[in-house]
Amino acid sequence: MKIGLVQNNILWENKQFNLSASKEFFKKAKELKIDLLLFPELSFTGFTMNIEKLKEFDFSTVSYIASLCKGYCINAGIGYIQGITNDIKGKNNYTIISSNGNILCNYSKIHPFSYGEESKYYIGGEEICFAQIDEITLSPFICYDLRFPEIFQIASKKCDLITVAANWPESRKEHWITLLRSRAMENQCYIAGVNRIGIGNNINYSGNSLIIDPLGKIIGSTEECVEDILIADIDRSLVSRVRNSFKVKEDRRESLYHKLQTIDKI
Repeated sequence: MKIGLVQNNILWENKQFNLSASKEFFKKAKELKIDLLLFPELSFTGFTMNIEKLKEFDFSTVSYIASLCKGYCINAGIGYIQGITNDIKGKNNYTIISSNGNILCNYSKIHPFSYGEESKYYIGGEEICFAQIDEITLSPFICYDLRFPEIFQIASKKCDLITVAANWPESRKEHWITLLRSRAMENQCYIAGVNRIGIGNNINYSGNSLIIDPLGKIIGSTEECVEDILIADIDRSLVSRVRNSFKVKEDRRESLYHKLQTIDKI
């Protein structure tokens, strides 16, 4: 399966402009014969706390992208703010949509970024989601989730590919690169990290989008601060070969880990 990561400059809080601009990426993805097109976190608003203005209850963003998926016969992953009935907070969601316009999974970010006050405006999700595209099983995570390896271990029991959509600041780009490679090596699966470029709310973003194979090798990268679609092939058989030849997962002692976690601190 050929995936494409959209490393784009998201115009701050201008949902309509960014949605309209997304069509050009679909056109290019069609020419490049991409099977799955992935956009960054909060793809059409940027990393905003302006929930009241930008949250949605009608899935209008998903519906618009679903129409592009059908029109160009491409699967896609996009981020948006889902409103919650009777709650001032929203959910930071990432949705995988099939090439026929159906929702394959709708993930809510488990770990809102408290350092950036995201937890004041967004409710953390409670579930790991999975999607099947052709022979590839994938699971989407979002930005700050990358710092919590436990959920990657759980997801990778089923997954060939884990995606991380982000608005990750340039000031912490070394963390981004190191953590993405670590998650790939630890879980022996493909990791695709898609990040935005440009400036949003006075924060600089350099992109550094990466696609990493199950051995931790970077098989796709982009230039910093350049708008582009990063492309790589996902080979399910490589995941199987790596796991069968170096059986790290079979050596995990999860019942012991759980026991150790429940021991009261002395």
